[in-house]
Amino acid sequence: MELKLINETDDEVSAISVSDALFGRSYNEALVHQLVKSYLANGRGANRAQKDRSEVRKSTKKPWKQKGTGRARAGTAASPLWRGGGQIFPNRTDESFVHKVNRKMYRAGICTILSQLVRDERLKAIDAIIVEEPSTKMLSERLKKLGLSNVMIIAGEVDKNFHLSSRNLPNVRVVEASSADPYNLLRFDQILLTRSGIEKLEELMA
Repeated sequence: MELKLINETDDEVSAISVSDALFGRSYNEALVHQLVKSYLANGRGANRAQKDRSEVRKSTKKPWKQKGTGRARAGTAASPLWRGGGQIFPNRTDESFVHKVNRKMYRAGICTILSQLVRDERLKAIDAIIVEEPSTKMLSERLKKLGLSNVMIIAGEVDKNFHLSSRNLPNVRVVEASSADPYNLLRFDQILLTRSGIEKLEELMA
């Protein structure tokens, strides 16, 4: 299949031949859901901790005698059934939230997302974006000419000038093709692919 190739004024100048396997795959909602869920889970840190019944500071004295009071039996105020007691299955800082996805599934999911972005006309291809010097204002003006405000730019390689120019733009993310992830592909309104980014993605997803 072919993608329209635009210039920096959003005019179509030519077309680029791309792989059907990468940009012509049918949509698989279940696979995309699994990919996004896995990506978010793997980025989650175990930064919470709770105490079990042996760790809470409570008296070890039996609250009341075993029989004759008419109340339920109780052995310790640290019981998980009591207010202020320990947790039965407490959260720990060494918890792992890793959700494994096979490499073949991951590649298929990325291809599925890119294909749907093409169908939804949310993906544009450009020959290249050359940033001569670090300038947030200059890059912002270029993106305005392209009609892009909430966009992820995927390039084969991101040089220092490009990175420095984009990092202060709140709704712009610039990544190398190897760092493209399913969550951000769906989160941004538009995806801008450079020619080198397309070539790198085809190499990675082959």
